[in-house]
Amino acid sequence: MSTELKNTKLKNTVHLSESAKVDAGSVQPFTRSQKIYVQGTRPDIRVPMREVSLDVTPTDFGGEINAPVVVYDTSGPYTDPNVTIDVRQGLGDVRSPWIESRGDTERLSGLSSHFGQQRLSDAELTALRFAHVKNPRRAKAGANVTQMHYARKGIITAEMEYVAIRENMKLEEARASGLLDQQHAGHSFGASVPKIITPEFVREEIARGRAIIPANINHTELEPMIIGRNFLVKINGNIGNSALGSSIEEEVAKLTWGIRWGSDTVMDLSTGKHIHETREWIIRNSPVPIGTVPIYQALEKVGGAAEDLTWELFRDTLIEQAEQGVDYFTIHAGVLLRYVPLTVKRVTGIVSRGGSIMAKWCLAHHKENFTYTHFDEICEIMKAYDVSFSLGDGLRPGSIADANDAAQFGELETLGELTKIAWKHDVQTMIEGPGHVPMQLIKENMDKQLECCDEAPFYTLGPLTTDIAPGYDHITSGIGAAMIGWFGCAMLCYVTPKEHLGLPNKDDVKTGIITYKIAAHAADLAKGHPGAQIRDNALSKARFEFRWEDQFNLGLDPDTARSYHDETLPKDSAKVAHFCSMCGPKFCSMKITQEVREYAANQRIDAVDVDVAKGLAEQAERFKQEGSQLYKKV
Repeated sequence: MSTELKNTKLKNTVHLSESAKVDAGSVQPFTRSQKIYVQGTRPDIRVPMREVSLDVTPTDFGGEINAPVVVYDTSGPYTDPNVTIDVRQGLGDVRSPWIESRGDTERLSGLSSHFGQQRLSDAELTALRFAHVKNPRRAKAGANVTQMHYARKGIITAEMEYVAIRENMKLEEARASGLLDQQHAGHSFGASVPKIITPEFVREEIARGRAIIPANINHTELEPMIIGRNFLVKINGNIGNSALGSSIEEEVAKLTWGIRWGSDTVMDLSTGKHIHETREWIIRNSPVPIGTVPIYQALEKVGGAAEDLTWELFRDTLIEQAEQGVDYFTIHAGVLLRYVPLTVKRVTGIVSRGGSIMAKWCLAHHKENFTYTHFDEICEIMKAYDVSFSLGDGLRPGSIADANDAAQFGELETLGELTKIAWKHDVQTMIEGPGHVPMQLIKENMDKQLECCDEAPFYTLGPLTTDIAPGYDHITSGIGAAMIGWFGCAMLCYVTPKEHLGLPNKDDVKTGIITYKIAAHAADLAKGHPGAQIRDNALSKARFEFRWEDQFNLGLDPDTARSYHDETLPKDSAKVAHFCSMCGPKFCSMKITQEVREYAANQRIDAVDVDVAKGLAEQAERFKQEGSQLYKKV
């Protein structure tokens, strides 16, 4: 590279390390909402939630004061107007006092990953690099620092208390306000969801392996969350650059945009340039767990030649990412040499990138998958940093024709075996699932996963229920996501409209997340999760009382709801009108119902009801006296 070209590149990237700014759209508070913090047993446990203020019911409907509604909030400090956001500095430290108080970790003198050391010493990367990288923490010799290890020792950590408070969302106050006077009984398919989530229940679920708190000890900016079938269904959003486009700034913007709309975790699936630097910026600015697929970066290190991968290089990549603070790794350790031939007659073969990489390596060397043969060593790394496993489904079906075949279920059985090995090391583990599955085969996937993997949390990509809708796969997959979430899936990986077509932009990210928030919430309702119906009840009441602003603000996407309403009724006066443009003022069913109620009240219909009942009884007696004949001549 010429000196002139090198200087030009450095000049173009100076902005990132010196003048990077947060995406403006991600830091706007939601209308009529405020960030609240619920205090735990120690002063540094402050659990964020979003409280939506509601208008008073119009006097025509009784003038009732409506209690505010608390909703789950993944946006971190970005929507708190009292916090100054500077992505160059990263987010504030949440967890360091908790980690330090346990006394089982130590601060290293520097990075121990060889690749991490190389990147840190490369002067050409100074302009790209996050400027405030700290030396990482690691477990002391002989220590295990996973949440599962603590749970099995009977210890309730600060993280466990935090997620218990977070899952409840001030449920008792909502019950007292009457917002839960109506909630349909659910069908949980064997899940055991308590009426209130306690820290002890969280500890029990983690100890049993039914739930995980992805929380690397080096991701101290994290606001802890929990993934498990007995908790709220979570969603994941994918971001990441590719060799064809996107910058570090764009990926950080996608992160902050995604968590604004409800992404509970984010996976950085970067496969392009500067993967290490991109990931550092993302983690330092993320209040949600970050997951990765380490084999992607390992492949980039060997120039894309899968056959050149080695265990030593992969091991260094795991350490590199663990020291940065990655909370969970997708590792395709279930792609075994004997399963590869089972994919030959598939319509779409092996569609997982990680799965295809490992399959190619196995065939090139005619050896068993090195992540499988070195699995115990991987566990040793994971428990030194508390990185959770997301055991990858490298043989997932990529078309509904291939759903539930021998390759997919053979790998699932192996993932169950690996789960038990991980649990022997007290390493938190969840299982990844398909994929493309028609509706009638979805429950079999969930049932088999629960059986093979002993109820470890299931994390699925959809599944997509049909293959005929390119450009609309957020819908085809949202259908399957709602179903499998109801059946017991703990986390749903979003699919955007760009699935199979291209790299998603910000709008695609938002569309995918909102689609999957709908699916997850529908699953919570169907399971009968305590408090799931609070928001529905509040919004339905607002709708019936024509409190338009409350309808917008209680929705998952207030901006879109408001813009759709205002396309045809833009004036402020329309925000108090007792109709919308769908039916107009004369045909609104809710307006007509209100008029019927008003008429009934004015005419004392309750008294008329008595008279009607008396009249009907007299007619019935007359019918009997005349011979109880259905038809008679007149």
